[in-house]
Amino acid sequence: MSKDTIAVVFGSTGGIGSALVEAIDRSGHFREVVGLSRRHGIHVDVEDEEAIADAAAKVARKGPVGLAINAVGLLHLDDLQPEKSWRSLNAAALARLLSVNAVGPALLMKHFLPLLPKDRRSVFANLSAKVGSIGDNSLGGWYGYRASKAALNQFVRTASIELARKNPQAICVAVHPGTVDTDLSKPFSRKGLPVQTPAEAASQILTTINGFTPQHNGGFFDRFGRTLPW
Repeated sequence: MSKDTIAVVFGSTGGIGSALVEAIDRSGHFREVVGLSRRHGIHVDVEDEEAIADAAAKVARKGPVGLAINAVGLLHLDDLQPEKSWRSLNAAALARLLSVNAVGPALLMKHFLPLLPKDRRSVFANLSAKVGSIGDNSLGGWYGYRASKAALNQFVRTASIELARKNPQAICVAVHPGTVDTDLSKPFSRKGLPVQTPAEAASQILTTINGFTPQHNGGFFDRFGRTLPW
């Protein structure tokens, strides 16, 4: 990465997001690390396109974006819980999951992919989830979360094709971070399932991102850089 570019992290106050900000800052690979969230740093709300556009304008004034990581995600909230059966499907809950996990990231890419420099390598990484893989789904359940992450993967793939035409050195990918000890995943961690600290997850994610080349553009990977099925 070029030291005259900046790095941006969406969802910078979350468990993984805050760890990513700290790890990127320690790396010294960027002139500045900019955190974006609803609470601290530059304000951004993925369900408000006007706020996204305003945030992009503020970031653009700081310089070209060499690295952008979207760590925003919703799995559960109050009465919104992963469905075990189709009997639990609820239109409002499904719409909210799609809004936060898919439509919001699509709008982030709309406004921030144009900020990637055209004269050097750059990366826009969306944190997705392996449960969003249709090919890997053998357990069922979690309808809304699975569908929203599958939709995110399709947005990433489609945006990457347009990006390659306009900016051949840029890379847009979906990355599954694994199970991380955060408020998002804590209630659903299964006994015996490997769980990482946010710092461990951030370190591995950045190591993998650092190894991406334009040939990885449009891919879906786990935290070690292994290709996941769509």
